Amino acid sequence: MLFSLLTRGGSPRKLQHRLAHTDTDRGYAVTDSIETFFNAWQLESDAERDDAIHRAVTEDVLYVDPRTPEPIRGREALSEYVGMFSKNAPGWSASVVASDSVGGVTRATVAFGGPGPDGTTQSQLGQYFVESDGTSISRMTGFVGVGAPDT
Repeated sequence: MLFSLLTRGGSPRKLQHRLAHTDTDRGYAVTDSIETFFNAWQLESDAERDDAIHRAVTEDVLYVDPRTPEPIRGREALSEYVGMFSKNAPGWSASVVASDSVGGVTRATVAFGGPGPDGTTQSQLGQYFVESDGTSISRMTGFVGVGAPDT
C-alpha cells in the first residue's frame, strides 16, 4: 500500500499525514531523535546538518544500511555519510512516515524522495530498526523497502 501511494505521485510529506504515527512509552523521545536525524538528510548546510545529527545520535552510534559498504561507526562518520547523500542527491528529502516501538526498539518507515534524472518525482521507502541510549539513537539498522512480499 505504501509503495502504491508513493508511485502514484504522492509525496513523502503528503504520505506522512495519511499514515498513523504511534509510539509507546519509552519510544516517544526516540522518535523525535529519529525524525531529527532524517530531517538532517535534506539540509544543505554542513553546519546545520552536523548539528542536527549530533543532537539525534550518540557519539559512538552504529549505523548499518544495505547501501553502505560496511557499518558506519561514530557520529562524525555518520554525519559525513549523510552529507554525501545531501550533496549527491540535491532536492531529495528523507521523512519518517510511520513508526512504532516495542521492547525498547523503534521501527521507522522512511520515505526518500526527490527529482529523478528525467525531472519526475521519485520515491523509495526504507525501514529502520532503532535502539537508543536514553533519548539518542545508539544503533540503527536499515533495510530497502518495507518487507512486503512480492505478489
